[in-house]
Amino acid sequence: MATTSNTGASKPATTRKSKPRKTAATARKTSSTTSSTQPKTAVAQAQEIAERVVHVPLGASLLVRDNIVSTAKDFATKYSTRSSLERELKRYERRGVTARNRFERQVRKSRTRFERELRQRRSGVERTVKQNRRRFEREVRTVRKDLEKQSSQLTARVEKLFASVS
Repeated sequence: MATTSNTGASKPATTRKSKPRKTAATARKTSSTTSSTQPKTAVAQAQEIAERVVHVPLGASLLVRDNIVSTAKDFATKYSTRSSLERELKRYERRGVTARNRFERQVRKSRTRFERELRQRRSGVERTVKQNRRRFEREVRTVRKDLEKQSSQLTARVEKLFASVS
């Protein structure tokens, strides 16, 4: 804790805090007025825009050039001898074979899955058709039996009526 004695060895805490704030505020004020990124005159603004128009494509083309040079150097070191070139070609070939095999496996797996689902659906449809056919035939038999029974009863009643009338 800061003491407020008048010995001069320690100053009160309030004077320490206010002094840096004042200098920071002053520094901000002066830096914003003197070192602005925007030019003040129209000529200076036009000059800055013209410089940007030249500098941006130039910088981009230099980056592209550096990348091309780096890539060319990498190729030159990687393929400097016949054996290293053959080694890289074999590596590429293995990678291609691996990719082809992976693709063929995926195709076979997809085909097998499709065929299995098709068989399951077909057997499900066939099963449903068989069940519906059996149910229909059973209902037709019961309706036929009922009709035969009712027709024989009707025939018996008609004969009874004719017998009673005559």
